[in-house]
Amino acid sequence: MRVLIVDDSVVTRAVLTRIVEAIPGHRVVAAVGGIVQATGRLASEAADLILLDINLPGIDGLSGLPDLLAAAPGVRVIVLSGDCADGSPTACHAMSLGAAATLAKPESSPLAGGFAARLEALVERVMRTVPRVTGNAATARSDVFDIIAIGASTGGIHALAPLLAAIPPELDVPILVTQHLPGTFTEYFAQQLTALARRPVDVARDSLRIQRGRLIVAPGDAHIRVVQTSEGAATRLDRAPSISGCMPSVDPMFDSVAQVFGARALAIVLSGMGRDGARGAANIRAAGGVVAVQDQASSVVWGMPGAVAEAGLANTIGTPAQLGAFVARRRRPA
Repeated sequence: MRVLIVDDSVVTRAVLTRIVEAIPGHRVVAAVGGIVQATGRLASEAADLILLDINLPGIDGLSGLPDLLAAAPGVRVIVLSGDCADGSPTACHAMSLGAAATLAKPESSPLAGGFAARLEALVERVMRTVPRVTGNAATARSDVFDIIAIGASTGGIHALAPLLAAIPPELDVPILVTQHLPGTFTEYFAQQLTALARRPVDVARDSLRIQRGRLIVAPGDAHIRVVQTSEGAATRLDRAPSISGCMPSVDPMFDSVAQVFGARALAIVLSGMGRDGARGAANIRAAGGVVAVQDQASSVVWGMPGAVAEAGLANTIGTPAQLGAFVARRRRPA
């Protein structure tokens, strides 16, 4: 098994190399100090397993994880960090981004607390139980979501760009967007989204069918509600006052998506002030769907995503680019 080590510490790279090469049938093909060097090596050197640190110069490990997975289809990644205690938010985040496993580094010494034995056991388990993807198997995965509903407010337009850029055009799951925005800007916003999402964009209207490969944005003067018709799901405009006081509001969109799509729904909450979307996110989770929210560090205002995260409703938390990469992998979080 070919192993790539990515860690900014020369000492840790040397220790990890000794541990890995003591495991029968494993060899280190490269040990580098950052994501850019790692992706460069993967362009010319195949790897079956990557041992990845989080605190790296330039691009941090979690931000770079999707790039590593894209550069080496089928590779398995074990994230090593002092922040990766079992069940910690960092460990859960790493797993949601595609890591096969995580392991907490000891704080004092790379070999303290039986770390070598624990890493060796984890490597053997991961390499034994996670199948390698070969040929076109990676592109044969079926979509696990039938709808993606995105809610945003202050800072949301800025967040939408990297999120949508990370979703490939061939992933044709329909997307709904409710962005708090005056009605006078709706048409211009729709034109912006057409370029960002690389797919046709419609402004929601009554009886507009929800179709694969298209994005629908809420108008400035009405909420989007999803209804089931004899010809499939469609949008209906709702101008009733919302609990949040927003027009359009994210909650009615999430509420109706939960009713129609249930466990096949993915809700994403981006930067925004207030709590709009929190009630709807609870309904998405209650229906078996998945909720993803933008992290605090990348949010202009962490009101909306923070309300969802603090209520324990978020299946995954990340930057907009990381959330887009999560969508692109077409896998539900563990």
